[in-house]
Amino acid sequence: MKLHVLGVNGPFPESNGATSGYLLEVDDTTLIQLDLGSGILSRLTALTAPESLTALLLSHWHFDHAADIPVLMYRLEALGFGKDGRQLPVYAPVDESSALRKVVSSAACFRLTDIAPGDVLSLGGCTVTVGEARHPVPAVGFRVESGARAFGYTGDTNTLPSLAPFYHGVHLLLADGLFPADSWAEQKPHLSAALAAAMAAEAGAEKLVLTHFNPFIPPDILLREARFCHPDVALAKPGQVLTV
Repeated sequence: MKLHVLGVNGPFPESNGATSGYLLEVDDTTLIQLDLGSGILSRLTALTAPESLTALLLSHWHFDHAADIPVLMYRLEALGFGKDGRQLPVYAPVDESSALRKVVSSAACFRLTDIAPGDVLSLGGCTVTVGEARHPVPAVGFRVESGARAFGYTGDTNTLPSLAPFYHGVHLLLADGLFPADSWAEQKPHLSAALAAAMAAEAGAEKLVLTHFNPFIPPDILLREARFCHPDVALAKPGQVLTV
C-alpha cells in the first residue's frame, strides 16, 4: 500500500495549504480517499480522476475533513453520475447535525453508507475496520489491511482506551497530534503529539506519522515531544508518498 499525503492542516489551512485528505493506493485497482477537506479535491485530481475512486471514507463531517465534497458533487454531476446509475460510494458516521451529510444523502451521484465502530468493509483489495474516536461530533478511525500489511488512521480524536488495541501492530499509523503537551487538556478535541506517540508505542505501531497541524503551532515542537515516546516518528508533509 502507498499513502499519498494531500493535506495536513486543521481546522484551517496554512498559506497555499489544505486541510485533511489522504489517498491510499492499495493496489492497481483499489483507491481509497480518506477525508476530503478544503483544498484536497484539486490535489487529488492531480493524481487520479476522483470518479475512479473505489470509495471515499470520512472520519467525520467537520468542514476541515469534508468541505470539498459539494465541489466534488459538481464534477460527478457534470460526468453524468446519478443520472446514468453511477454513484461514488461514501462511508461515514451518522451525524444528523451535519449540513454536508444532508448534501451527500440527497445527491444522486453519491451512495452514502452509514458506518460505526466495529463495522468491517471489504473494498477492492483490502479490508477496512472501523474504530472508535473521541471528538465533539460522531467520529471514527480506520484500520486498513491488505495481505500482511496494515495501516491505521485515527481521524480526529482525544484519548480512548480502545485506540492502542485497535491499531495494534500496524506498519504505519497516521495520527492526530495537534497539541503540544502544555496546550492539551482532557476536554480538548485532539490528542497531543506526545499522547499520540505514547499510544502508537503501546500499540506497537512500526512507524508513526503525525498530522492535523494547526498553522499557529510550530510543528517542530510536536515532533520533538513525540520522539520522547516513540522511536520512529515523522511529520506528514503534503506531496509525500509513504509506503505501508
